[in-house]
Amino acid sequence: MAKIDFKKELKQLYNPSAREVTAVDVPAMNFLMIDGEGDPNTSPQYKAAVEALFSVSYALKFMIKKEKGVDYGVMPLEGLWWVDDMTKFSAERKDEWKWRSMIMQPKYVTADYVNVAIDSTRKKKNLPALSKLRFESFHEGAAVQIMHIGPYSAEGPNIAKMHAFIHSSGHTLSGKHHEIYLNDPRKTAPAKLKTILRQPMR
Repeated sequence: MAKIDFKKELKQLYNPSAREVTAVDVPAMNFLMIDGEGDPNTSPQYKAAVEALFSVSYALKFMIKKEKGVDYGVMPLEGLWWVDDMTKFSAERKDEWKWRSMIMQPKYVTADYVNVAIDSTRKKKNLPALSKLRFESFHEGAAVQIMHIGPYSAEGPNIAKMHAFIHSSGHTLSGKHHEIYLNDPRKTAPAKLKTILRQPMR
């Protein structure tokens, strides 16, 4: 059974240049999502959300492999970040942040499969965030992105490059700051972390 790598199939979305900002049109895709707020570095709510998302995503992967004969790699964790007044968004005040953590699900995954996967996960693990998990389509549309290599704390210059690209092309920022985490920070040196930074525009 061949294993599908959706990051390669969708390389225009999941493997951008690290040297320059590029424009991309992000189609509607289905995600498992959990919303929350607070500093991701210290918030138990954030840690619980990530654990629930990955637990259900792996349950779905094994269900699809068994029932449809399709094997695929679980997609990376993604995050949308914002505050109510984006003019006051500050990396220094992460405790004010609101977030949506999410993992893209391939076309084989349906709402019925998700419900079964949540139930089976609940029987095996006591994960309080399961009650907050939902399965939704998300259409980001026109955006710019760049691959950031290095610690999360050093993203500033690349974020500024994206914003400058948007303004110089006659667009304005819209939607929420988007990050896609290609490594596990618990197992990867900060200097080698790969994070896709994305900003929608209109």
